[in-house]
Amino acid sequence: MKDYYDILGVSKNASSEEIKKAYRKLAIKYHPDKNPNNKKEAEEKFKEAAEAYDILSNPEKRQRYDQFGHTGVHQGASMNMEDIFSNFGDIFGDAFGSAFGFGRSSKRGSSIKGSDLRIRVKLNLEEIAKGVEKTVKVKRMKIAHGTKFKNCNKCKGSGHITQITNTILGRMQTTTTCNICQGIGEIIDFIPKGANNQGLIKEEELVKIKIPAGLNDGIQLKVTGKGNQAPFGGESGDLIVKIEEIPHNLLKREGNNLHYDLYISIPEAVLGAYKEIPIIGGKVMIKIDQGTQSGKILRLKSKGLPNIESYEKGDILIHVNVWTPKKLTKEQKEFFEKMKKNENFLPQPNYSEKSFFDRVREMFS
Repeated sequence: MKDYYDILGVSKNASSEEIKKAYRKLAIKYHPDKNPNNKKEAEEKFKEAAEAYDILSNPEKRQRYDQFGHTGVHQGASMNMEDIFSNFGDIFGDAFGSAFGFGRSSKRGSSIKGSDLRIRVKLNLEEIAKGVEKTVKVKRMKIAHGTKFKNCNKCKGSGHITQITNTILGRMQTTTTCNICQGIGEIIDFIPKGANNQGLIKEEELVKIKIPAGLNDGIQLKVTGKGNQAPFGGESGDLIVKIEEIPHNLLKREGNNLHYDLYISIPEAVLGAYKEIPIIGGKVMIKIDQGTQSGKILRLKSKGLPNIESYEKGDILIHVNVWTPKKLTKEQKEFFEKMKKNENFLPQPNYSEKSFFDRVREMFS
């Protein structure tokens, strides 16, 4: 394969501007439309120059090429003419016009896009867990019914003004964007009542939004094409939907896990009990073992929220808190006075078990 620097006729120390100028010169020289008698060979030279420019105009690609040669930047399929005009046509500006394929498209409204709209959608924990389809009212700018367009009188619908001037080097053709229609090619012929000067009017529309399960508060979704319409039939903007999570009154979210504070009495901690625990969409009964200590964390596997990037679900972590009464009757006080020195009521921690802080550290590590 030929050296890319040799193809463009520049040195390995050439600046980006020198590379750009060299490519510009070759692209004009070998454009197929300028070589009707040798179109196939000219097209190959044209593509060759474009490939060299694609590599050398990109600092990262150029660095890999300088270090590894063609192996470091091999892209597989070669570039076609449409890709070249799409990717590099803008470096020619308007100086050479659309006659050689460098001009912009004159399709009506093709260069215009409507503005985006932004809304907030509130979801409760159940909706986040299962996913939901929401229908929202959106006020969008749309082309008003009855709006009429016509070709621009100055550019005759092309969107560009072409001028030919005689110079000492011969005739030179220059093409500039039409200053009347701004390159659209059309102007408004009739504006119906209620529309603005671009023929747009605000209308309310119902938009359905499919919201996947497992989203986090603050995440943004995009509904393509449901923003404001562009004038002259251009591409509509997008609807940006920001998710706002409604906090649950009992379950606290941490990523895909949910936390629940369970309060049990001293007798329940001593004797054991069955307690009802809230989960997404219902409740479950769990067993509290005899002798359960305050600070113990119980885990309900896969009862949390789904992971949007996988099929896994988080857990519900139940934090057990033994409730100590602040007021006691005379009999209760007498009972606990007797138990103060009873060895069953003396703290006997098992240091082989993980402490509360160890368990918390594990959850957040």
